[in-house]
Amino acid sequence: MPPVALVDPTTIDTSRVLIDREGIRLGNPQRFEMEQLTAIISCDPERHLIIGYKDVGFDEFWIRGHMPDYALMPGVLICEAAAQLSSFYCHFINLMEGGFLGFGGMEDVRFRGQVRPGDRLVLVSQSKKVNRRQTIFETQGFVGANMVYHGRIIGVPLAGREVKSAEVKPAKE
Repeated sequence: MPPVALVDPTTIDTSRVLIDREGIRLGNPQRFEMEQLTAIISCDPERHLIIGYKDVGFDEFWIRGHMPDYALMPGVLICEAAAQLSSFYCHFINLMEGGFLGFGGMEDVRFRGQVRPGDRLVLVSQSKKVNRRQTIFETQGFVGANMVYHGRIIGVPLAGREVKSAEVKPAKE
């Protein structure tokens, strides 16, 4: 059974871009094939929630070799996209002092559907813990109204980067 959606996917408006790819580059270091976010469409620091998406193109680097004749976005790239969204949230709330989060791990990851070329993968991330040594985000991915992915993403500051200490409490229901 999938978890309860962090946000009702039918209410997400992807037509209003808050931050485009150039803006994402100001906070995230990934470039070229490893850029896995197209846009940020919502950021709510009160709820510790960020929503973005990846438009999965027909020219993605993995298409030729990941299930030829039936291209599927690799699960590891779905997780990477969720991690990039979570990392950008820390940049957005100005948690990082000139740095960014590295991918520290994943927990309870499940794939519940397919992501294929031509799909828009909408990602939702909600921070549960942010402190000097570790961040934890609940993340979910949707294609249309279908949850295709969920899991916890753990972030760690990269060596040589300073992180402000802050404890993030879950939003009141």
